[in-house]
Amino acid sequence: MTTWTDHTADRPISLTAPSGIDRAAHHRLDEAWLAAAWSHPTTRCFVVSGGQVLIDETPDGRTELVMTPSFEAPLTEAHRYFLGTDDEGVSYFALQKDALPGRIDQSARPAGLREAGLLLSPRDAGLMVHAVGLENWQRTHRFCSRCGERTVIAAAGHIRRCPACGAEHYPRTDPAVIMAVTDEDDRILLGRQVHWPEGRFSTLAGFVEPGESIEQSVRREVLEEVGVTVGAVEYVASQPWPFPSSLMLGFMAHATSTDIDVDGDEIHEARWFSREELHAAFESGEVLPPYGISIAARLIEMWYGKPLPTRSFV
Repeated sequence: MTTWTDHTADRPISLTAPSGIDRAAHHRLDEAWLAAAWSHPTTRCFVVSGGQVLIDETPDGRTELVMTPSFEAPLTEAHRYFLGTDDEGVSYFALQKDALPGRIDQSARPAGLREAGLLLSPRDAGLMVHAVGLENWQRTHRFCSRCGERTVIAAAGHIRRCPACGAEHYPRTDPAVIMAVTDEDDRILLGRQVHWPEGRFSTLAGFVEPGESIEQSVRREVLEEVGVTVGAVEYVASQPWPFPSSLMLGFMAHATSTDIDVDGDEIHEARWFSREELHAAFESGEVLPPYGISIAARLIEMWYGKPLPTRSFV
């Protein structure tokens, strides 16, 4: 398996830049340390609710997470998650609430990761993706999968324990492959999922199945979804993707056949594009590019040779 180096991409992949945050996992079970960190005057926290946070623009044009000192934070004990510390020793926590707090100045706005991830600094984006992933897992894994008893939060939000059978449950991450498939004529294969709007095309993707290597998964997904066989598979990069709990593993894949036969269940339409054809389709609006935050956009750009057109959030 070949690994693509960072310099092959025109732009860095969103949510993967070094955040400067040490997750400091060794402190998660130290209740005395966590209590001291929470009460420290430099500690900062923010609320996450339904995958959204509050963001705000600074006078110099930057976008930041709305964070407050811990002593100004909304009350919550069980749903307080330790995210880590920075180089200056500042600790960061996320608070899971049913709703985002209001702001007196009304300048902040709620935003999900698809929007905020493109605007925030690597530090803030890293904190947000960690918090969103924890929040989703906490909301959907409240009961023990072994005995059905309600579980309790431990390890500063990173474990759920069952008081009945003693089982420990950890945040779930599902590996998924996403691939830019090209053929002998250096065309790219893009597909449109059945629930996507007309014109929105992107790379193919799918989940890794039990007992399957990631290379096998790439070949199986492409064959199942569009009927195209794949030979060589080259790893590019990975991206955390908490929608709701995936790790996207990006690949360039070389097709050994070109006849398309869409499955109709996941993929409604698939087409081969030359660079000239894709450029013309972007220009006419016939094809909408994938979200800029997605690794799909970077995979296409590596083949396309330049950044894709941008589009507004929907």
